[in-house]
Amino acid sequence: MQKNKEDILNYFQNFISEHKIELFNKLVEERTRHFTFILEDLFHPHNASAILRSSDCFGLQDVHMVENNHQFINENDISLGSAKWIDINRYDDLDSSTPTCIDQLKEKGYIIAALHPHENDVLISDLPINNKVAFVLGAEKNGLSDYSLKNADVHVKVPMHGFTESYNVSVTAALVMYDVTERLRKSEIDWKLSPEEKWKIKLAWTLKTIQSSTDIVKHFLKLNPELKSSFQFSEFLH
Repeated sequence: MQKNKEDILNYFQNFISEHKIELFNKLVEERTRHFTFILEDLFHPHNASAILRSSDCFGLQDVHMVENNHQFINENDISLGSAKWIDINRYDDLDSSTPTCIDQLKEKGYIIAALHPHENDVLISDLPINNKVAFVLGAEKNGLSDYSLKNADVHVKVPMHGFTESYNVSVTAALVMYDVTERLRKSEIDWKLSPEEKWKIKLAWTLKTIQSSTDIVKHFLKLNPELKSSFQFSEFLH
């Protein structure tokens, strides 16, 4: 029997509560890929984990982890499970992690915004948000790589009014997220996910909620063998 995508989603949502289904339907409508963050080689796990938490809270679906020298390790007591609900894209090829990440996002239409003090920088509140933007944050001590600085389309700063020269990296991310998402949600920009994206995310959330989801997927494929070659469940199982 051929199953359409809604049939597939409904099958797996039989294993979760109505409350969860309603919550997924509500929150997926608040998700966006209009903004994303590139975290370049952060070495304090609590900073990266805090940014994941903020990303989830502000409705950003994607975060990109560039792991040139430091592997991302989620600290769940900081992220509070947010890694379960957002898509974490990892780049760990030492020679090409940053170029690969930035080039791929540019190909998808993102403006690359380096969060770094610069002679020609703009305040975050003055940054146009009509186009999709990927914000790049650098390592806590060394900042952004030369490649990120040279290949950024714009340099952005968050205003400061004290003696300290910079915010904590996770605080910077949260301040930027607040500014741009507030402006975005008040705008007429088409910032929401496509129906296909919403379906994929709801299926991923559902499978991550079900205990023994891998076994249930295997059983489902036994019942629907025609889907084995045409549908890849592996991308939803993390």
